[in-house]
Amino acid sequence: MASWSDFAAADPTLASGIQALLQQYGPGMAYLATIRRDGAPRLHPVSPVLTDQALYCFIVASPKRRDLERDGRYALHSFPAEESDDEAYLTGRATRVQDPVVIATLASTLRASPDVDWHLYELHVDSATLRHHGPAGAIPLAATPTAPPTSRTWRAQSRSRLSRPLAVAR
Repeated sequence: MASWSDFAAADPTLASGIQALLQQYGPGMAYLATIRRDGAPRLHPVSPVLTDQALYCFIVASPKRRDLERDGRYALHSFPAEESDDEAYLTGRATRVQDPVVIATLASTLRASPDVDWHLYELHVDSATLRHHGPAGAIPLAATPTAPPTSRTWRAQSRSRLSRPLAVAR
């Protein structure tokens, strides 16, 4: 696993493209997939928070928070873009932030209400993918695309090795 800053340092172009899709509407908007107790996926809209140091998410008392408390694995997918069918996808593990300075700083900056039962989670990155569908997009499905879609993926390496980008074209 890597922090957002480690990932961004390892592959700044990919990180920038993913950040652009996550923040395409201003504040971060994405779908967060967690794992239910029975092993089934659960999907929720969230507002991820990107800083230079990390990728965070304020999670209110909810089934998704219980999922993360029990099993921190997650997948995060960007909202559909209006101008293209491009998509960003991250996987990794979420951990609850315990540092009171980080919590207070983000809560103050983002005006997180102290009256709401939320916890701050950092989303560590195991893999990151950015997929471009080209000017024709992914639809219409019956049309022949003018350019094939491309994907670029980065994967965190084990702690004994440095993280490196993995380019994948399809």
